[in-house]
Amino acid sequence: MSSPDSASSGAPERGDLDALCAPMKSLKGLGPRGEELLTKVLAKPLTAPRVADLLWHLPSGYLDRRLTPSIADAAPGAVVTLVVQPVRYNAPQKGAARAPLRVVCEDESASIDIVFFHGDRGAIRRLLPLNELRIVSGRVERYGSRLQMSHPDYILAPSERDRLPGIEPVYPLTLGLTQKFLYRVMGEALARLADPPEWLDPALLEAESWPTFSRALRVLHRPQSPADLALWTKARERLAFDEVFSAQLAIALVRRGYRQLSGRPLVGDGRLAQKMRNALPYSLTRSQEQALAEIKQNMTAPRRMLRLLQGDVGSGKTVVAALAMAAAVEAGAQAAIMAPTDVLARQHLDTLKPLCEAAGIPLGYLSGREQGKTRAQLLEMLASGDIKILVGTHALFQPDVVFHDLGLAVVDEQHRFGVAQRLSLQDKARGGDADILVMTATPIPRTLLLSLHGDLDVSQLTEKPAGRKPIKTRTVPQERLEDIVEGLHRALRDGAQVYWVCPAVESETAREMTAAEERAAHLRQIFGERVGLVHGKLSGAEKDAAIAAFAARETSILVATTVIEVGVNVPAATVMIIENAEMFGLAQLHQLRGRVGRGAAQSSCVLLYKGPLSETAKSRLDILRQVEDGFAIAEEDLRLRGGGEVLGSRQSGDPGFRLAQWPQAASLVERASDVAKYLLARDPYLKSEQGLAARRCLILFERDDAMRLLQAG
Repeated sequence: MSSPDSASSGAPERGDLDALCAPMKSLKGLGPRGEELLTKVLAKPLTAPRVADLLWHLPSGYLDRRLTPSIADAAPGAVVTLVVQPVRYNAPQKGAARAPLRVVCEDESASIDIVFFHGDRGAIRRLLPLNELRIVSGRVERYGSRLQMSHPDYILAPSERDRLPGIEPVYPLTLGLTQKFLYRVMGEALARLADPPEWLDPALLEAESWPTFSRALRVLHRPQSPADLALWTKARERLAFDEVFSAQLAIALVRRGYRQLSGRPLVGDGRLAQKMRNALPYSLTRSQEQALAEIKQNMTAPRRMLRLLQGDVGSGKTVVAALAMAAAVEAGAQAAIMAPTDVLARQHLDTLKPLCEAAGIPLGYLSGREQGKTRAQLLEMLASGDIKILVGTHALFQPDVVFHDLGLAVVDEQHRFGVAQRLSLQDKARGGDADILVMTATPIPRTLLLSLHGDLDVSQLTEKPAGRKPIKTRTVPQERLEDIVEGLHRALRDGAQVYWVCPAVESETAREMTAAEERAAHLRQIFGERVGLVHGKLSGAEKDAAIAAFAARETSILVATTVIEVGVNVPAATVMIIENAEMFGLAQLHQLRGRVGRGAAQSSCVLLYKGPLSETAKSRLDILRQVEDGFAIAEEDLRLRGGGEVLGSRQSGDPGFRLAQWPQAASLVERASDVAKYLLARDPYLKSEQGLAARRCLILFERDDAMRLLQAG
């Protein structure tokens, strides 16, 4: 983690944060298995969890164990704490070894059975010794005429009463993780919690009735009274605001730092771009021309460009990027376009190749697959300036990739890359002054745009190229699968090409792969070798071969997982079948549907679903059937499912909110943005008392890019 400068430069002493920023595995009593389970439940894929990350794992509810009635007054269905005396073990009859062990317990009012369906009977007798008082806490049920408590949550001797929480938080778990274990480990984490200086304005805290940061965490993880429970909502709201505030403050600092950096004007004469335009089989849309004008205005200015090009599926972002890169080459510089997957990067290569050939611009390609002499030769040509435009994947970040003069870097599917990765690509330029154009095919609602990309200027492509027809979308129950297969016979006779997408049960797991393989095997029994298969477990070369065979019409049906969600462009494909469509998010369904409808022919999309559908799933499929505008779909997606669905699975560029849940967090974003701007207007380098506290907030929520800029500034 980045840390601020020494105290002499106005940075905070961070002793009160070191304990929270320490690795989670440093907690007392947390062995390898416990660490593994907690890491899984915290779902933090990019870095090892810290103590703070454990504290962000908030309870979903509470059990009140303060209710201590007599047995006679215990209401069936309630969680109660009883003081009882075991008087008899009712062991199962001979031959019924699997029957439960019942321990009959009494108090002065009545008796109750403590029931164990499995377990070590000797251990149970030691826990509940006859004629000795015990405290038991759990849910009371009625079984026939008797009260019973199955597998109590707590069995304690009277001297151990302080081990029983009066109000016990209930945490989301994963298989193998228990509430008791999490409660104990959370106590260890809370013991490291100091009271950091306040980074929010006291007037804001008073207006919102919010507790302090540390009080909020203690109220949520260790409530002691009804007053603490009454503060539950406000405590969650306070922590959610802290998280969003840290993001907005970081974005404001990154944006300001970027704006202060001088760039270099890239002024082209238009000759290469015009040759590219002449090679296009269509004219640019109005919004493409508008976006291109905004990009060129940035490129010719003395400040660095940092612009987001946001366009729906098939809106022509790559062509806009190509013309921008041609302008950079005209100005004597090089350009690069980077995509998160080999499939998408090669798609860009296919689009750019004829345009660069028409303009006479040398084009190169670099991914992790290029090795040996091929790679060495390409890097030599890049360093000498013989390659003018480079297309590639994450491989572009590698230290041995050296440009002669990088002027423009284009980053596609922006949400899969973090700010740090964007900056490291920019560092490939001689003075670190390359212009940056980031692109996404995922339409992002305005609020989410502010939270994710507040550091960017935005251009939007709102139209599709001329001649493209709307995609006919219909929903069909899974029971009619054979009707769909029968319809494929007719479609294939008419020369159609078909995508058949299988659901991601868990992202790129063996189960997902099996679903695709089983469907491909089923369809091959009917259609023979005309069926291809592509999924995430194939090697890059195998994926390319499967997609190339489909594009070349060697196969007519391509069974796939969501690996084809972006970047696959086969204009002849006119049918998209999505199996178990109810399992996908709206934005993902829209992305998949966008793989067809890319030519002039009429295309269709069939959403196969398994009933009965939940209300949300039904709404999602109905919206997709009725709406084709990706921006409208994104707004609905945010409303129905929250920000995580808009972006697909969580990636490094995702806001990473764990305390602020979408869509409720949307209401916090603009307020947090205003608070961050107000603070920076009064204290630009965060050197006041409140500013130093805000630096702590940035560290705590891992806004490393902002801290790096503060240190540099």
